[in-house]
Amino acid sequence: MLRKVFRRSTAFVLAGLVVASLATLVVTTATASTKSKKASVQVCVLLPDTKSSVRWVQFDAPDLKKAFAKAGVTASINNALNDPLKQKAQAQACLAAGATVVIETALDNGSAASIEKLFTSKGGKAIDYDRQVTGGSASDYVTFDGKAVGEAQAKGVVAAMKANGTYNSNSTVAELWGGQTDQNAFWFKSGNDAVFNPLFKSGAIKKGPQQFVPDWDANNAATIFNQMLVKTNNNIQGVLAANDNIAGAVVADLKAKGLKPVALSGQDTTAQGIQYILAGWQSGTVYKYVPDEANAAAAAAVALLHGKKPVTNGFRKNGSKNEPTLALPVKWITKSNYKQLFAQG
Repeated sequence: MLRKVFRRSTAFVLAGLVVASLATLVVTTATASTKSKKASVQVCVLLPDTKSSVRWVQFDAPDLKKAFAKAGVTASINNALNDPLKQKAQAQACLAAGATVVIETALDNGSAASIEKLFTSKGGKAIDYDRQVTGGSASDYVTFDGKAVGEAQAKGVVAAMKANGTYNSNSTVAELWGGQTDQNAFWFKSGNDAVFNPLFKSGAIKKGPQQFVPDWDANNAATIFNQMLVKTNNNIQGVLAANDNIAGAVVADLKAKGLKPVALSGQDTTAQGIQYILAGWQSGTVYKYVPDEANAAAAAAVALLHGKKPVTNGFRKNGSKNEPTLALPVKWITKSNYKQLFAQG
């Protein structure tokens, strides 16, 4: 009787093993199929918009594409068109295609942090690109030196006021900072403050109206600066404009009111910015050689794909942690040195 029971039990066990083996085979096949799909994309690049700067379309996207092609890495390069929901959908599509590393230029901290978590919670890696994601889970930050950007802008405005003969205790400086949802706007502002605040405090120049420009949008900047002109009765001799788009809005307002050029900063070295510099409407612009940043971000992504640490030159505070950071140098471009841009295309 015992032998009979043993044989029946053995039969059940063997049957179970067969079923288990078949199930394993199905899972293995499905996994192999999934892995085949995953091979289509290794790195996901999420760029923010087309409004804050022309760089995202004209420079970052093609430069990143070249860098990954040279490294033999497949990448999906996307632009969210200033829509956080679209950016998240693009991230999810990348994950479905098998991406394990994301390079993200944030639109806002909340959505950007959630996107990074989509990758890192599954064992993937995230890189903050140009803009830091506060509270995010990125293991690397590739950017230009934000404080150096702000200092160059403010020093450029001061130098232009001195050249114009408007640097005195009766001269007013207005400030148009970038979008508040972008942590870089605060980093740039820290550089602005480091130069301007001592001058305001000493009375060398007057502190005028100051405001962040939502979304870095030129239309918003035009409205804000027009209000600043009204508030000061057109008595503004210097303007800190956070980038060339915002500077362009300032120029448009000045022209519309029949006012003369003032000392005016910019950033991103756009074609329009250079045209205004040559025409005398803009004093200078911060030059950030985008291929350097794109190549560094691509190299960081490739390193993370292979389980290596990216190249860094310091840390940036991100909440309670220090985020490994590669901060690249910048240059101030004026009418006296703009021709060097032609050599770099």
